[in-house]
Amino acid sequence: MKLPRRVTAKYLLILFSFAAWSLHTLAQTQLLVEAESFDNTGGWVIDQQSFPVIQSSYLMAHGMGRPVEDATTTAHFEKTGTYHLWVRTKDWAPFPKGPGRFEVIVNGEPLGGVFGESGVAGWKWYYGGEVDITNVDAEIRLKDLSGFNGRCDALLFSTSKAEPPQDSVGMSNLRKTLLDLDGTRKEAGHFDLVVVGGGVAGTCAAVVAARLGLKVALIQDRPVLGGNNSSEVRVHLRGDIDKNHHPKLGRVVRELDNGDPGNGHPDGLQYGDQRKMDIINYEKNITLYLNTHVYQVEMKDKNISAVIGRDIRTNKEVRFTGSFFSDCTGDGTVGYLAGANYRMGRESKVETGESLAAEKTDDFTLGTSNLWASLPVDSVTDFPQTPWALPFSDEYHIDEERSDWQWETGFGNLNTIAQAEEIRDHNLRAVYGNWSYLKNNKAEKYGKRELAWVAYIGGKRESRRLMGDHILTQMDIQDGKMYPDATVTATWTIDLHFPQKENSLYFPGEEFFASTKHIRVAPYTIPYRCLYSRNIPNLFMAGRNISTTHVAFGSTRVMRTCGMMGEVVGMAAYVAKKNETNPRGVYERHLDDLLDMVRD
Repeated sequence: MKLPRRVTAKYLLILFSFAAWSLHTLAQTQLLVEAESFDNTGGWVIDQQSFPVIQSSYLMAHGMGRPVEDATTTAHFEKTGTYHLWVRTKDWAPFPKGPGRFEVIVNGEPLGGVFGESGVAGWKWYYGGEVDITNVDAEIRLKDLSGFNGRCDALLFSTSKAEPPQDSVGMSNLRKTLLDLDGTRKEAGHFDLVVVGGGVAGTCAAVVAARLGLKVALIQDRPVLGGNNSSEVRVHLRGDIDKNHHPKLGRVVRELDNGDPGNGHPDGLQYGDQRKMDIINYEKNITLYLNTHVYQVEMKDKNISAVIGRDIRTNKEVRFTGSFFSDCTGDGTVGYLAGANYRMGRESKVETGESLAAEKTDDFTLGTSNLWASLPVDSVTDFPQTPWALPFSDEYHIDEERSDWQWETGFGNLNTIAQAEEIRDHNLRAVYGNWSYLKNNKAEKYGKRELAWVAYIGGKRESRRLMGDHILTQMDIQDGKMYPDATVTATWTIDLHFPQKENSLYFPGEEFFASTKHIRVAPYTIPYRCLYSRNIPNLFMAGRNISTTHVAFGSTRVMRTCGMMGEVVGMAAYVAKKNETNPRGVYERHLDDLLDMVRD
């Protein structure tokens, strides 16, 4: 086999290590049980946010300080006998030991002691001892001991004691082999437009394209639609749709809008998950795939020919072929996998000529929020001390009953894609640490209040931006430039976050609280050329990953504006199919057709 030039010595070592492990265990009986695939997840939740890093979802005991109901499943073994158990988990807050303690119970017998408090950061396999399987069907139970976000990725039962591969490449190969991912993959069929990402932008793109007669697949990696505007994240919609240069644009955004409950409302129903689902289910031309994370693309003649998604719970894979694809993931995932040109971080003043740009190019991005809310209760309740969380004191704490957007981590010192789990966990350490201080030191105000909700899905602001034929700049926005392909009208301020000064004083390098300076702008338009890739011919994009500079992104990123981008993409896909062209061809040869639709 001829190896690619980029294969490094480290990769070869990993590859050969996995091969050696596979040969050593070839004659052994093995059973891989993915925690997220448990028959009954109980009070545990499924988290897929780190899929790009660990190539898997996992179960997490998100009890806000109270142990959650056991997760249970029945595992079917090929044969009875003595097996060695390995448990893949991590200590998410090793300061020096974290709180995510849990037990693994097989047929009523706890094995391996307590997991999740090793004091070692990072995902690892931990040995859980021997277990005698006397019946081919065995009950497995994950028992949470703290309610503080213990997590389990997988269990491996093997008649060999050989340690499973600890690296991500080896784990990916292990999953592919023992779960037979290739052999069980299904074909979803061919679509005119495959929309990846079911936030407001992706949902709008799917609805408009479907109403124009296109056959659409809408793929979302969570069980609900709406993205940051869902009950899982609870960010309210921003940006105006009634100040349009094209007044009819924004009608689908208005359909999805369930009102304004503010950020972090304790009642998740306020964010209209069912409203969004009803709208999608009504469209006969849309096939909806929830809980499906797209992690692979197939290319043909520089175009995307197919994307492959894995169900975040069952691990079953589905392949989608399409004529056009729209990346509405926020992270620019499809574009990245396809090799699309992208940027991440801040450009310099020299590069863009923007007065608000950084002095030097860097990796700084806006952060991620995990919102939370408390509610009053009838009697005084307690909350544990949290020595593993961020430390708060009389001198510095945040005295509020419900969070807002300012609870934000990232700010360039952490990568919002590769370190999404660490960012979310830092937010949790801030939330729990502050709440523990309030409960234990301000009993008069907080004694009869309890945490009602804490987001475990991060609300991202910024990651990759996919480059199109036009890159929107600060000057485009502030000068109100009206390009021939002007489509979406945007109204939000240039809103670039940075760590709050006081927060930086008490938590230097570990900030979790943000400030901003709103730079107001008159309504301006976003060119259609910002909504398709400049080097992947059949790729559209809509949402916070469109073609802008970092500064311009500060204004375009809000969800009503992103939803209108999706509407334009749905129309452009129709024009492209009708005229047998691609997204660029719509601009070059059929722009009037598109603009007529945008106006009407």
